[in-house]
Amino acid sequence: MPVKDFILKKLEEHRGTPLSGEELAGMLSVSRAAVWKAVRALQQAGYHIEAVPNRGYTLCTDTDILSAEGMLPFLAEGSPSRELRVFSCTGSTNQEAKKMALDGAAHGSAVLAEEQSAGRGRLGRRFFSPRGNGLYMSVILHPNADATDAVLITTAAAVAVCRAIEQTVSKQPRIKWVNDLYLEDKKICGILTEAVTHFETGAIESVVVGIGINFRGSTALLPEELRAKAGFLLPDTPTAITRNQLAAEIINQLCALCETMEERAFLAEYRRRSMTLGEKIRCLRNNEWFEATAIDIDQNGGLIVERANGARETLSSGEITIRRLEEG
Repeated sequence: MPVKDFILKKLEEHRGTPLSGEELAGMLSVSRAAVWKAVRALQQAGYHIEAVPNRGYTLCTDTDILSAEGMLPFLAEGSPSRELRVFSCTGSTNQEAKKMALDGAAHGSAVLAEEQSAGRGRLGRRFFSPRGNGLYMSVILHPNADATDAVLITTAAAVAVCRAIEQTVSKQPRIKWVNDLYLEDKKICGILTEAVTHFETGAIESVVVGIGINFRGSTALLPEELRAKAGFLLPDTPTAITRNQLAAEIINQLCALCETMEERAFLAEYRRRSMTLGEKIRCLRNNEWFEATAIDIDQNGGLIVERANGARETLSSGEITIRRLEEG
């Protein structure tokens, strides 16, 4: 591991606590001058590192820059070896992750970016991905599933992200079927799941779960057309919670849920967290809108709806809007 990366890893592990240059030099068997040079490079990259004589170097708790070294301290103990790639800017983390998946990336590998120039949501929509305020990541999973489980995987991912948010920032987002998370009726997260399947068997070889979270900021940062509908997980004020911490916990929760997904126990939690069930909704299917009431989530993650005439059907694809939010 390069000197700079090792020092960043150690500073992240001891965030807020000073580490002496002599101690760091000893760990690496390099000179203190080499340590100082690496620290200067990190400071120039934007890391807020205080250097105090006779005390050492301290990574300040308000530093929030995405890095593999920043995630490692928060990954579950005994986690398998996985690849973590972090970009300053990329077109789409999902596209990068699909390339990694085709190259055989391990279960739980992930791609993250400070900024996306071509972020995508469902139905090919552009996903607003500004630098520094969001968490844009894609996780590669190898579930025991087939192509018919696409919606089930997305519902599992929504539960995993909710758990991660609760674990790190103690907030309880709700889920709008199938893949959006809301706080106080404002969208804070979108999830896009894309599968790579075996041509002959139909089995899913790997799944890329793309997650975009409005992490920290105010609505003034959003395009005007989004301000009434979108929000942020955290206000635009310094906190000790970092995007690295949340990203690592999302990986932890996704991998844990993937192990038991076939049992479908998480669907009860999905229903509890749902902001859709019981609501009057508008549904888009086959390019046609119709009105219904959201009744339940079936065992495959599909949304059971009831039309005005009492007829029930299950949506496994398409799009919905919640009338209450439209009218509000």
